[in-house]
Amino acid sequence: MKFTLESSSRVNLVRAYSRGELRIGEEQLRSSCIVSADRLITDWPPSRFEALRREHLQTIFELQPEVVLLGTGERQRFPPADIRAAFAARGVGLEVMDLGAACRTYNILVQEERHAVAALFLE
Repeated sequence: MKFTLESSSRVNLVRAYSRGELRIGEEQLRSSCIVSADRLITDWPPSRFEALRREHLQTIFELQPEVVLLGTGERQRFPPADIRAAFAARGVGLEVMDLGAACRTYNILVQEERHAVAALFLE
């Protein structure tokens, strides 16, 4: 799906997504990533949702988000309890949704200048 949303500020927005690709700003990505208004992390180790482990969360927490949108691919899948607990222990909101919903919600939140981070998995 392609978006046509335009921003007056210089924030990272998801411009398009599909099962095999994300376009964030002018970057085309074919792997998992973390995106915030001012950062795009493309070398995040878990390539698939199933590979997500607690040790991968540090990269997200370093961005000091108020809420994290976890885009789990084509369908919504919930992470294990230890991952959910890590967010709760830090007082960081965690919303789990399919990739499309995460991309759309992320764009809205950063346009509202909320400190949102999206961790996006294509698979």
